[in-house]
Amino acid sequence: MDNQYILAIETSCDETAAAIIKNGSEIVSNVVSSQIDSHRRFGGVVPEIASRHHVEQITLVIDEALQKANMQPSDLTAVAVTEGPGLVGALLIGINAAKAFAFANSLPIVGVHHIAGHIYANQLVQPMEFPLLALVVSGGHTELVYMREHGHFEVIGETRDDAAGEAYDKVARVLNLPYPGGPHIDRLANASTEAVPFPRVWLEEGSYDFSFSGLKSAVINYKHNMDQRGEEIIPEHVAKGFQDSVVEVLTAKTVRAAREYKVKQVIAAGGVSANKGLRTSLEEAFKKENIPLYVPPLNLCTDNAAMIGAAASFMVQAGITGNLAMNGKPGMELLSWVNE
Repeated sequence: MDNQYILAIETSCDETAAAIIKNGSEIVSNVVSSQIDSHRRFGGVVPEIASRHHVEQITLVIDEALQKANMQPSDLTAVAVTEGPGLVGALLIGINAAKAFAFANSLPIVGVHHIAGHIYANQLVQPMEFPLLALVVSGGHTELVYMREHGHFEVIGETRDDAAGEAYDKVARVLNLPYPGGPHIDRLANASTEAVPFPRVWLEEGSYDFSFSGLKSAVINYKHNMDQRGEEIIPEHVAKGFQDSVVEVLTAKTVRAAREYKVKQVIAAGGVSANKGLRTSLEEAFKKENIPLYVPPLNLCTDNAAMIGAAASFMVQAGITGNLAMNGKPGMELLSWVNE
């Protein structure tokens, strides 16, 4: 069988990325241009600024991915790109670059779901074993996804309001920590032995859904009440109380789902899965359950194009490709690409 090489492009939020993936599991090149410094002074991602940066960077990262791989467009099998979900202006830059590249080089184009990409980041580290459960936690997403086989996705739980990463950033702002807030809260929480007792939100019995806006409000109210009394909050205690609540709920629901669905493997994905507190909690829980848990390295947890290439590889093998009428889908649903 000839080797399959996919050029993948990811521009769903504030990273402009391109990668070349060999046979769905090997990174030949992986280039990420981050915009965090531009967004930091605004305390969050500004969509218009993100789009402008993508326009400036997109051809550069594609060229660099090809150069690092020492490859020509004629060596490629297909072009893959994040089709959604994400910021529509940002998505369109990557999609139009991918369409132009595919058209100019007579290559098939594949539209990939961003969450499918995060899940398939694990395929770049070790083979996925089915049935599996994926916990996807990032700035914009918190979902539990059951997979029976490649290309089968069943979302069994998702957030009803804020994503976990979003709650981290909002709480970080309350504590006057820089953006992005996740790593700072994680650091403070790990340095503290005491925690402010914040609520755990379990929702209805048996539900795998999540809700973090109430917890975020509890932190805001706690600070407000302390301010009213003229007392100083201790940021470490607040950070630990907040993180303990998030981690306990995420871990407990993931463990319960893994048991119920009798999975062979649990994978964590998305930017928040790089969080030390969450990693440690999941590792300890699944060691007790005797179910293998895998979390990709940090550079594959945050947004990157390598994960998009990994997912696209299995789509191409299944005969799934898109066409040049592809458009950005900011609210794209995670649907299976194999027949149910």
